[in-house]
Amino acid sequence: MEKFHDEKKLIQFCGAKTKKANKLNQFHIMKKLNLLFLMLIGASVMFTSCSDDDPTPTPNPDPEDEMVLDGNITEDRTLESGNVYTLASRVSVLDGVTLTIEPGVIIKGEAGSGANATALIIARGGKIMAEGTADSPIIFTTIADEIQPGEVFHADGLAPTQNGLWGGLLVLGKARISPEGGTTEKQIEGIPPSDSNGLYGGEDDEDNSGVLKYVSIRHGGANLGDGNEINGLTLGGVGSGTVIENVEVVGNQDDGIEWFGGTVSVKNAVVWNAGDDAIDADMAWNGTLDNFIVVNGGDKCFELDGPEASYVNGNYTLTNGSVIAGGAAGLVDNDDNTNVNMSNIYFTSVMAGQTFDQLPTVDHEFSNFEITLPEGSTVEDFFKGGSAAFATAVAEGENTVGADKSAFAGWSWTAASGSLDILK
Repeated sequence: MEKFHDEKKLIQFCGAKTKKANKLNQFHIMKKLNLLFLMLIGASVMFTSCSDDDPTPTPNPDPEDEMVLDGNITEDRTLESGNVYTLASRVSVLDGVTLTIEPGVIIKGEAGSGANATALIIARGGKIMAEGTADSPIIFTTIADEIQPGEVFHADGLAPTQNGLWGGLLVLGKARISPEGGTTEKQIEGIPPSDSNGLYGGEDDEDNSGVLKYVSIRHGGANLGDGNEINGLTLGGVGSGTVIENVEVVGNQDDGIEWFGGTVSVKNAVVWNAGDDAIDADMAWNGTLDNFIVVNGGDKCFELDGPEASYVNGNYTLTNGSVIAGGAAGLVDNDDNTNVNMSNIYFTSVMAGQTFDQLPTVDHEFSNFEITLPEGSTVEDFFKGGSAAFATAVAEGENTVGADKSAFAGWSWTAASGSLDILK
């Protein structure tokens, strides 16, 4: 506040109408004004002091909080390039909400099991727009992984055998499914029944859950109890409007990629060191997996089931794949009602006891299987139940079918670690 030392201004301020005002009155007016000024200053100081002691102050935003995903995402959100985000709980992107993940983002899941397992769920009606690039893939991994922005492979990082360190990525949609009992919706495995964001299925085969491109998912599959783990990439009732291309699952404790019904297709996929099945399909999935690599399935390289109820929507297709069987328990496990077409698949690094166990009794199409055999074995040792008719033995590196591994160069752990060299 201004101090009034000029006599004329002081008299005008006080509303005096004459220049003959008594000097004593001027003194009293000056004294009162200065007292008012001091009171105002004191009140200002007291207000500031009280604000400091306010039991419910407005918090200052903590930049670190913006790097944490914890609780459901209820409004559109963008994860920005160059950042590392922590997945601190089971997080669902709710109906009508879009989560955009920019190229180069790394999401690290905290450790936990049971109800505390971390996972990212795209609930029915929600969308994920995760569009990485060949130069800047999007990476989902564990908090224990020291990988940083700009890296695809960390030289001193975790081995591809380390798994179960967080949950996984689940995309759930409104496309048709065929579960036991013939219902139109079901709770996805790995998510507690109390969480309704785990429901999938519906009537819209063209449903759109967003885009996954150039995405690597590593070291997941946390155990929720009773042997119930989360897949690396779970696709439950996902519709054909969803785009999934160039995806990789490395070191997952449960299945690599599993489809539960739906109509979504996947192009260019790697599954490396799955603890259970590498590729798993059930509930009348009707899409295509095209150009894929499987390495070291824990149980079967392919667990291929048919519908559990009466609804069938044609056959699903697996084509142009390379399978390095390694320590897998088996090659292909079909049910009698497995509605699948398989073609142009190369099997190598096979061992005794690994088999293509049977042909389905429903309509199916198998063609152009090639296999590099261990010395002294025959095609019939590995392809059972009449499937040997579709398989040809070839020397290592002389296969004419299989995956185009150039699709994985640059962006994948498989390529950046040098592991892609296993394919001749």
